[in-house]
Amino acid sequence: MCPAPAPPAATDRGARRFIVAIAAIAALGGALFGYDTGVVSGALPFMERHFGLSSLGEGVITSALLIGAAFGSLAGGRMADALGRRASLLWAGAVFTAGAVGVALAPTVPVMTAARFVLGLAVGSASVITPLYLSEIAPPHLRGRLVSFNSLMIVSGQLLAYLVNAVLAHWAAWRWMLGLAALPAVALFLGVLFLPDTPRWYVGRGRPDEAAAVLRRTLPAGDVPGELSRIARARALEDTARRGAWRDLRRPWVRRLLLVGIGLAVVQQITGVNAVIYFAPKILATTGLGTDAAITATIAVGAVSVLATGVGMSLIDRVGRRPLLQWGLTGMAVSLVVLGAAFHLPHSPGVSYLVLALMVLYMGFMQATLNTGVWLLLAEMFPLTVRGLAMGAAVFVMWLVNFGVALGFPVLLDAAGAGATFWLFAAMCVLSLLFCRRYAPETKGLALEDLEQELRRAGGG
Repeated sequence: MCPAPAPPAATDRGARRFIVAIAAIAALGGALFGYDTGVVSGALPFMERHFGLSSLGEGVITSALLIGAAFGSLAGGRMADALGRRASLLWAGAVFTAGAVGVALAPTVPVMTAARFVLGLAVGSASVITPLYLSEIAPPHLRGRLVSFNSLMIVSGQLLAYLVNAVLAHWAAWRWMLGLAALPAVALFLGVLFLPDTPRWYVGRGRPDEAAAVLRRTLPAGDVPGELSRIARARALEDTARRGAWRDLRRPWVRRLLLVGIGLAVVQQITGVNAVIYFAPKILATTGLGTDAAITATIAVGAVSVLATGVGMSLIDRVGRRPLLQWGLTGMAVSLVVLGAAFHLPHSPGVSYLVLALMVLYMGFMQATLNTGVWLLLAEMFPLTVRGLAMGAAVFVMWLVNFGVALGFPVLLDAAGAGATFWLFAAMCVLSLLFCRRYAPETKGLALEDLEQELRRAGGG
């Protein structure tokens, strides 16, 4: 592994440009996450015909990536703490490339399933490492927007997947749909070669000079000594406590944070977002819309997701994390109740587009609030010594729940119908709202080290 380049000194004016460049490269991991999870919705109808897939078979191929992502998130968290955030991003870029080539060339269902699992390892590791990297390298006043930029790249990747699906659907070129992900994967690997690691990881490894060099690129010159001192003090305080990765997670205040983080991860998935992302064409087909029209219509879902995430980015550091979660879950619940009712109307083109409009409304609420807020909180709320491990554990559970939803949704759709299925998701939104009102922390505007001390006190640590 090549060493991280030592960044040269920069003027205060250049700090924002440096941060933007870092975000653009690192968030390619988010774009790949989005593309690889979104592209399957367009490829599935053609794979179903090519391989003769049942509803269960569709769920297995979709879910293979998610099981890989679950284990990738655990591996990514461990690697991020042990090897560094940058080295872990390099690993993810290499595996993204291998996985994209594998799914494009897979000749049989077992090979496709295995290749999707490998691709999932990269998706899962990137889902932990990218927001972790961005949260640790960003100044406090930009952290919300910078980490949310990763969420923007995720939904932008999904939108790109929908656009590619719509274009290539005319030729049934589903292998190209899947294989095009290799291009940004190579770009991620090459781009990360030019990135430094984060100041917090350097301090944790006894490399304060390298930490200071990075801080000089991201902060006004006069703020660097104070920020370096704050990071070092927080690390020293952690060093006085019990050490040992998994043992640290048994400390009461850390364990409480981990349980809250896992709860937030579950909330993000049981409210139905990925059922829409993975199966939007199938959902629209239940209203009588043809396959090509349904694939094209999902572009609206992706476009609104991108716009809504941009709205969330602009709000997250102004209104705070907790209000955003609560507003979003309320809007999602109402949207899903009406969406479920729409499926009980007689099939017609008007009903198809009503369902599409309600799906778009639901995704707008979801992407502007819950998706943005949960990823940001998971990147912020854990102490430095176990941040990668704890976030990896929470995201591991997120991907397992995602797997359950993806595997069960086609079967539930066939057995209970779309109306009852979306009413079930609406009920999950109400339960999730109660959880967030009770347990979600507010992290707006605090340096990570100050936030750590506040959460430690609140948890009795």
